[in-house]
Amino acid sequence: MAQVLDSGSVVVADWHRSADSKEFFSRILHKKRRRNFGLLEAPVMPPNVAVDTVHYKIFITGKSGVGKTALAARLAGLNIPNMHYETTGIETTVVYWPVKLRESGRVLFFRLQLWDCGENALRRFDHLLPSCKEQVDAILFLFSFTDRASFDDLSNQIARGSEPCDRVVKLVVGTKFDLFMHTDVTEREVSRFQEVWGLPVFRMGGDVSNVSNLGEVAPLLNCLAEHLWHQDCVAARSTILPVSTQSEAATVVHV
Repeated sequence: MAQVLDSGSVVVADWHRSADSKEFFSRILHKKRRRNFGLLEAPVMPPNVAVDTVHYKIFITGKSGVGKTALAARLAGLNIPNMHYETTGIETTVVYWPVKLRESGRVLFFRLQLWDCGENALRRFDHLLPSCKEQVDAILFLFSFTDRASFDDLSNQIARGSEPCDRVVKLVVGTKFDLFMHTDVTEREVSRFQEVWGLPVFRMGGDVSNVSNLGEVAPLLNCLAEHLWHQDCVAARSTILPVSTQSEAATVVHV
């Protein structure tokens, strides 16, 4: 079971609210709205500010209608469609998110390429799921608070999504959390799921009116960045350390 990091243990939590972050977050905003970055585009920093960019591939999976495409749009600050439509193939969305590492104070831009594929397309075409999981760094497992079947299917989703992905960050996102009048999943059931699976569960609303609220997406993006960076650091240590030292390091940082 992968280690669940405490929020803010690797990156500075709520850094987007501090004054020294404005220079960096201004590069992903335009007229107080998020910039839309294409596959070959990136934030441009002043020549005197050197910032490294780290690249990761994220696969978003879940039953049809849980809000995979809407979550990708929300994380990128893009317009969210009012009407649901089935994704007919693979769609990718690029998200840039700056973070400040707690220990070193170093600032990094995380480039997250979100992969989303419709459930029916995955069933029809055998090559799509392997393509989504190829060289993937993290998987977001989605369920909807208004769809009981999507929550009950989480264990199957995690089992299917984790094979053959060995060292992959796994997070769970519950969508449409603000539609509490129609919820089919209780907080007790979510807590029980977290205890059994040892995976963080994030709650996202279904409101499409405010897609540029950094505070709404910051907890999930920061957590994703923390686990991805921690995973890379552990992998780097295991690569450069002698075999006799690896077991000692594993007792300090275990994945």
